[in-house]
Amino acid sequence: MKLQKVILYYGFTPLADPEAIHRWQRTLCEHLGLKGRILLSTHGINGTLGGDMSALKKYVRQTKQYPGFRHIDFKWSDGVGSEFSRLRIRVRDEIVSFGAPGELKVDENGVIGGGIHLEPRQVHELVASRGDDVVFFDARNSFEAKIGRFKNAIVPGVQNTRDFVHELESGKYDQLKDRPIVTYCTGGIRCEVLTSVMKNRGFSEVYQIKGGIVRYGERYGDRGLWEGSLYLFDDRMHHEFSTEAKVIGTCERCDAPTSQYYNCANLACRKLILLCASCEQENLSKNCTEAHADFR
Repeated sequence: MKLQKVILYYGFTPLADPEAIHRWQRTLCEHLGLKGRILLSTHGINGTLGGDMSALKKYVRQTKQYPGFRHIDFKWSDGVGSEFSRLRIRVRDEIVSFGAPGELKVDENGVIGGGIHLEPRQVHELVASRGDDVVFFDARNSFEAKIGRFKNAIVPGVQNTRDFVHELESGKYDQLKDRPIVTYCTGGIRCEVLTSVMKNRGFSEVYQIKGGIVRYGERYGDRGLWEGSLYLFDDRMHHEFSTEAKVIGTCERCDAPTSQYYNCANLACRKLILLCASCEQENLSKNCTEAHADFR
């Protein structure tokens, strides 16, 4: 079996004809035997693909030939070949569903009016210079933070990205509007939009980690400000940056430490349940509970 890899990437750039890009990308992926998900809009592209390393390298080279995608940062991770069951490519109003497509503005350099990009080392420099005044702000769904997050981070109680606009306009975080805020998410794309949304609502000093948790973890592993596991939206479910990763999640049934989510055994329920290995062995442990109200 050939070496399997997974790539995660996005690029904000104006696309005059997303449908044409859709046809090109589908033809390219099918020819290379790649599976995964690609979203397209007039704002750009957002994708996660898995397959043979050689095929993915060809995909990256050919995708970068399109001028608007030339500067995309492709993030690589190990795969096993079964992360994705099929190829899905869609054209949507947004490549990240914040429910505010008319608010986002992009040009050939990316999002207009977003947060300042910080390399992982610059995040540490900011914390060293500003101390406890720095606020880490999770840009993901709240269930992702249950197994991994930055230390002392604020984790908004959102069940999907569409909740962020209402959450920010609720007044809960108004006291943070003049403090340095470092947003973070898996690969960086949700922060691109969230920081723009935050600045439009009066948050004055907003940053985002360039390359997201993935790039930070590659640089510092579990020796920095991140703790726990990174939730993944594919069959791997989670990723650890080193063997020293701390387990911060707890089983919904017995409170034992765990980082593993499972699909609910109730086929009518599309939610996830966090279980330890022992409780997972009992199929009934994956049936719906009241705690599922927290997941979506």
